This record gives sequence, C-alpha cells and structure tokens, in this order.
Amino acid sequence: MLQRHAAGPRWYAVATKLGQELVAARHLTRQGFEPFTPSLVKTVRHARRRIERRVALFPGYLFVRLDIEHCAWRSVNGTLGVRSLVMAGERPLAAPCGLVESFIELSDKSGLIEAKLETGQRVEVLSGPFATLVGTVERLDVKGRAHVLLRLLNGESAVAMDSSVLWPAA
Repeated sequence: MLQRHAAGPRWYAVATKLGQELVAARHLTRQGFEPFTPSLVKTVRHARRRIERRVALFPGYLFVRLDIEHCAWRSVNGTLGVRSLVMAGERPLAAPCGLVESFIELSDKSGLIEAKLETGQRVEVLSGPFATLVGTVERLDVKGRAHVLLRLLNGESAVAMDSSVLWPAA
C-alpha cells in the first residue's frame, strides 16, 4: 500500500542520542534544516545544590521540517547527535498535522515551553522532593509560586513551589 504525502514541507520526528537533542538541533541548523526541540526548564538537585537545566519535552526526540520530495533528507541521519529519522518503511514518518505547530504556539523563540496554570487545575510536579506527585493548584501568587494541594501521608497538604516545576496533568 502506498503512503500519500502532502506536498510541501512537513514536520518529522528525529530520534536523537540520549541527552543530545540540543546538540543535534544545532548541527541540523548548521546544515540548513529547520529543527524544533520543545523544551522546559527542570530543577535538579545535585550535591546539595539546585540546578535549573533545560531539558527536552520528549527526551531522545526532536522535530525537523522537511520537504522530503525536494531535499536530501537522508543526510539528517548522519548528523552529529542524531540516531535516525523515525521511519515508516523506506520513508520518514510525518508528525500529525498541527501537533508540532501547537508546541510552537506554546513556546518562546528558543523553543522553551511554559505551562499556563490556573486555579483548580490538576498538575504534576516535575522535579524536587515532590517529583511525580499529582495535585491541584489551590492558588497562584504574584511571585510566580503555586500553592498546590498534594496528597501526603494521611491527608492533603498545601505546598508552595515555583510554578516552573509544574506541568498540567494528563
């Protein structure tokens, strides 16, 4: 069965070497490709210090805009930091229409996505001592902190934390 391809450039997923998303994006740009790596800032504790690091929203993947009918797309696979394009048989597999565009709308010029939080919203804690817990935003203050109700021990407790460590829960 033949795959139908839309004419013109589309977004394609690229599998990268682990932790090499930004390196791969930089080298793809140098080759004239248009990569997009949706990312967020994650706070990591290391050696009693808190470090904010930029990490890929989809670890091990990025997107690249290609017109596979008119460009040498196979050279993407030889790019530093790239494992390979995500393929469907002999051709790259296009991302669903509108998916990457929606991530672009949510991000700034550098690809950094900042979640818009609202009172009553269910959120997941991305980092810190409460990482992976899901709670409800009780209130947001002017300093960029969110007060989140988390189920701890035998009840719910309101915990104040920086809103950058929160992401809307699925």
